[in-house]
Parts: sequence; C-alpha cells; structure tokens
Amino acid sequence: MPTFGNHSMRITIITAIASLALIAGAGHQAQAHAMLDHAKPAVGHTVHKSPREIDLWFTEDVEPGFTGAIVRDINANRVDIGKAKVDHADHTLLRVPVKPLKPGKYDVHWHALSVDSHHTQGDFLFFVAK
Repeated sequence: MPTFGNHSMRITIITAIASLALIAGAGHQAQAHAMLDHAKPAVGHTVHKSPREIDLWFTEDVEPGFTGAIVRDINANRVDIGKAKVDHADHTLLRVPVKPLKPGKYDVHWHALSVDSHHTQGDFLFFVAK
C-alpha cells in the first residue's frame, strides 16, 4: 500500500472519499421518494373521449391511506368522484374515478406517501378534445 508523506495530501484523499460517499448517499436518498412516473391520460396530452378514471403510476410503492389526488376543471370544480385508491396488485398505481368529462382542460393535483415515509406532491394538466 502506498504511503503518503504529505499530511495535506492525506486530508485531500480522505475528503474526496467522504464527498463521494455523501454524493452516493444523496443519490440513493433522492430515489426514495415516490415521484410521478407517468399517467393515463398522459401529462399534457389531449384525449378524444372522457376517461372513466385517471391512472397515476409512481416510481415506488405508495401508502394507500396517505396517497390521493383531486381532479378539477377549468373553473376549479372538482370532477373526481369517490376516493382515489391504490391498486391492490400494483402499489405504484393510484386510480382516480372521474365524472364524464366535457371538452376542456383538467388539472390533476396529487400527493403521495412512499412506503419509506417520504411525502411528495405535484400536479399536471390534460385535455379532453371537442
């Protein structure tokens, strides 16, 4: 094993190793949040007929009792009906039942609690064509 005669060189190497460990740990921590992976209807897209539900897939399993979404029309009226539910077979999937949607713009606001207790939230738009 090489020896390092210079004390400042040893400090620099130790600092570099510690920094790399922190960066690796931060990357792992960032992945521990349930972020929206994709949705149906897709984020920002236009559908040609009203969906019966909005499906949201997250990057990891979410806690059913602490994850949900609301859907609003352009006038801020809620169009979701019933309670959003995490799929029994796929705990990364949240299903949000909605009323029949008229042509227009819709805003989906979601919140999620991952199984390792990290809370996230966000929103996206989709459109129903005329």
